[in-house]
Amino acid sequence: MFYISGARSVSDEQVRIASKRIYGIGPKKAIQVRYRLGISGNIKIKELTKYQIDQIEQMIGQDHVVHWELKRGERADIERFISISCYRGIRHQDGSPLRGQRTHTNARTCRKLIRK
Repeated sequence: MFYISGARSVSDEQVRIASKRIYGIGPKKAIQVRYRLGISGNIKIKELTKYQIDQIEQMIGQDHVVHWELKRGERADIERFISISCYRGIRHQDGSPLRGQRTHTNARTCRKLIRK
């Protein structure tokens, strides 16, 4: 079991799959990081050297906002919406759908929270 940028990855996984498990890294960013470092996508995590794993962590840490930094930024944005009392902030506060979804028949979990 290896940890890369706070994400747990199984040692039998291929690098291309394991790198997508990092919160904030999708398929395109995973390909970019591997291409810059010259690492094949088909190689397994357990076949990587300690130096290669450190390089991956360093590259992701420099160029991309990932894991707890990204989550903290998202939470700060939501708090900002709530503090300025815009429509999205009010919907976040109520626990209602934000983006114009129907609430008359759907969004049952939201309506359960409102009823109580």
